[in-house]
Amino acid sequence: MRVLIVDDHTLVRAGLSRLLQGFEGVDVCGEASRADEALDLSLIHRPDLVLMDLSLPGRSGLEAMTAILAELPATRVLMMSMYDDAQHVRGALERGAAGFIVKDAAPLELELALRTAAAGQTFLSPRLSSRMMAPMLGREKPVGIDALSPRQRQILGMIGGGLSNKEIAAELGISVKTVETHRARMMEALGCRRATDLLLLAARHRQVPT
Repeated sequence: MRVLIVDDHTLVRAGLSRLLQGFEGVDVCGEASRADEALDLSLIHRPDLVLMDLSLPGRSGLEAMTAILAELPATRVLMMSMYDDAQHVRGALERGAAGFIVKDAAPLELELALRTAAAGQTFLSPRLSSRMMAPMLGREKPVGIDALSPRQRQILGMIGGGLSNKEIAAELGISVKTVETHRARMMEALGCRRATDLLLLAARHRQVPT
């Protein structure tokens, strides 16, 4: 199985490449950091599978996937992301993804995802599949960004834009304390352990098309 890795972080690509090379029968044929580069390398190497980050600089991973599948319909594209909400999963699958895996998945789960996608089936990380099934089982409950209130989503966007608590408070006409309270509740809802995790998620959220 020949795999092309697409991620804008050099260290992430290096880690994935080393991990995948340890899987039997898996060969990393190339690495790309941007959507356009991903398409170019796909046309050159014609990989069996593309392991694609959802958030990329410039054009998104979804756009890159669409372009690749248009040129190479037999190629399978497995999306990966730090996001785990149903909205992003549905968007990827509707556009032709062979599966969706979260970035904090265990190596064994990643190997299973690759082999499942390469076999022509669809793979979802277990915690994603359970959330996708919840509405059908009558247990629908908003998760991830979907669980945030409209005000919290507004603040998340402003955080992603680089605004400080004081600047957000001034812009929205609320107190700094209120902003801090919203941030604390957002971190809890999104599973962010540190303020930097929330900042990174907010910045990436601004890059992902809705």
